[in-house]
Amino acid sequence: MSAIICGSIAIDTILTFVGDFSEQILPDQIHKLNVSFYVPGMRKEYGGCAGNIAYGLKQLGGDPLPMGAVGPDASDYLDRFKKMGIDTRLVMVDNSSYTALCTIMTDKTNNQITGFHPGAMANAHKNLIAPNEKTKGVNIGIISPDGRDAMWDHAHQFKAAGIGYVFDPGQQLPVFNGAEHKELIEMADYVTVNDYEGAMLTEKTGWSMAEVSMKVKGLVVTLADQGCEVWTKGEKVHVPGVKAAAVVDPTGCGDAFRAALLYGLERGWDLKRCCELGNKIGATKIASQGGQNWTIDRAALGL
Repeated sequence: MSAIICGSIAIDTILTFVGDFSEQILPDQIHKLNVSFYVPGMRKEYGGCAGNIAYGLKQLGGDPLPMGAVGPDASDYLDRFKKMGIDTRLVMVDNSSYTALCTIMTDKTNNQITGFHPGAMANAHKNLIAPNEKTKGVNIGIISPDGRDAMWDHAHQFKAAGIGYVFDPGQQLPVFNGAEHKELIEMADYVTVNDYEGAMLTEKTGWSMAEVSMKVKGLVVTLADQGCEVWTKGEKVHVPGVKAAAVVDPTGCGDAFRAALLYGLERGWDLKRCCELGNKIGATKIASQGGQNWTIDRAALGL
């Protein structure tokens, strides 16, 4: 069993500024801003929603097929995945662009300045899903944050290919209007959002969470350390969170949860059981830096 994971594949650069941004920016000079920050701390991480979910699903023992677009500068990223046994045949290399890049600078009080360069991700819609040898054996997919056109096109291609999918709009939720969200939801098998995104989704569609759940097999609303809500046929069940051994970095926790969700759905688990595993995996990931540095003991989890 394989799962196609549509979404961004990116390289994250995290910079640490030892001061406070507010001390470096003069309010009366904001009209001619020219600032420089000394950042002695820097690390690079493999990231992107599709990359993180694929990593997580592989850790769990699943068979991920990440599908996204990268530039020629991603050769080490793809080589790493291949060494892990992750099949990259659905990753498109766009030689005209760089791989998507996110640069995050954090000051001593955890204020952040972020720059995101989409690069090849903007052309991800050119990578097509079609019933062929590349998609043989696939029984589920996920639409996670990606280029707008790619999310729209891939959802329709999943539907045409008869592959059920999870709609996970994430930070790209604002780029679709209410009517478009309704269409994407009604084609999907499952929807997953966090609580903030859930509120935004109900505002855009005019549907309550209960109404959204009536359009699909199930809706999951994650609540950080409080666990998640599972909605099916208009009814809500709360799945309690799992206490983390340490809280180090929340980056990629949502993606780790979604990897567990896919793992369970591939195996025909009910949604509550999928989310119980997702809460455990999210608590494991938060104890590690970055989105792709955590590991699990599969035997201890009964997998």
